[in-house]
Amino acid sequence: MSSTHDKPVSSGTAQTTVAAAVEATVELLYRAPLWLPNRHAQTIVPSLFARRPAVSFRRERWDTPDGDFIDLDWVVPDGQSAAPHAPAVDAPLFVLFHGLEGSSGSHYAATLMAAARDYGWHGVVPHFRSCSGTMNRLPRFYHLADSNEVDWVLRRLRAAHRGPVVAAGVSLGGNVLLRWLGERREDAASVVAAAAAISTPIDVHAGGRALSQGFGLVYTRSFLKTLKQKADQKLAQFPGLFDRNAMLASRTMYEFDNVVTAPLHGFRDTDHYWSSATTRPLLPHIQVPTLVLNARNDPFLPAEALPSRHEVSAAVELDQPRHGGHAGFMTGPFPGRIDWLSRRVFGYLERHVDHG
Repeated sequence: MSSTHDKPVSSGTAQTTVAAAVEATVELLYRAPLWLPNRHAQTIVPSLFARRPAVSFRRERWDTPDGDFIDLDWVVPDGQSAAPHAPAVDAPLFVLFHGLEGSSGSHYAATLMAAARDYGWHGVVPHFRSCSGTMNRLPRFYHLADSNEVDWVLRRLRAAHRGPVVAAGVSLGGNVLLRWLGERREDAASVVAAAAAISTPIDVHAGGRALSQGFGLVYTRSFLKTLKQKADQKLAQFPGLFDRNAMLASRTMYEFDNVVTAPLHGFRDTDHYWSSATTRPLLPHIQVPTLVLNARNDPFLPAEALPSRHEVSAAVELDQPRHGGHAGFMTGPFPGRIDWLSRRVFGYLERHVDHG
């Protein structure tokens, strides 16, 4: 007997299929709404004022091999969404690595985790150390180059999950994920089926310069407010760990990283840290299907720092819309929606997931 795939397709059916594919492609071409006229509005409004889907989480704590811990937030079905019941045990698992000072409460986590739930997938946000609301134990935090942490998390999740595993990262989280993918190459394919990196600072020096001048300092001050609070808490745990006066005096990420982030994580200084964390040279080595999504007007990374098609492997799909800001990608009339990002990411990941 012939399966439906063996039967000839009518020209009408073929035209309908092509039209649907074109429509889906056009829908996923990002266009910023007119009421968000520039890169800063496209970044700040989604982050601070967007209506976020309600997502419930269950927290789990893992002890790390070095004597610390991380907290993971698992999506819990709410009984009212498109997929109100618990996912099948072998449904895909979507893992999201958050950005600098982000968490499962970030706006992008809300839309992406709601999408995982509505797709009938499992979803989890592993928090980088100190980002879950509880200070971690060791004299360290997290950083842009911490691919060993991502490796440990993903392999443990892979070992425990029956279905396929996919991963995404936003900003810092995307950078660490890309670094892991580029370092592990073919080996990463045994852990994740596909990946997505969103608004990733793939050239950390260029991103650092952007955040150290002009309006970029507004974002820097926001980051430093919580980073300095955490640094003070860490000094209470470990007096003399670094120079408190120099930490408090820092006004740029370069200065803060030179005092805190770099020395705490084995780097000589900020330049050594930022060079080590830059993932652009690793993009040709990625073997897992990976979407790299960067708006060309991202205030955290100038467009000239973005890679071109010939600078990445065949496994990498670049999407560089003219607008979108940093992890913004808001659409629609006021007050706007933030679900374009989840539709773009899950539309990509779905194509690379084997549902058996």
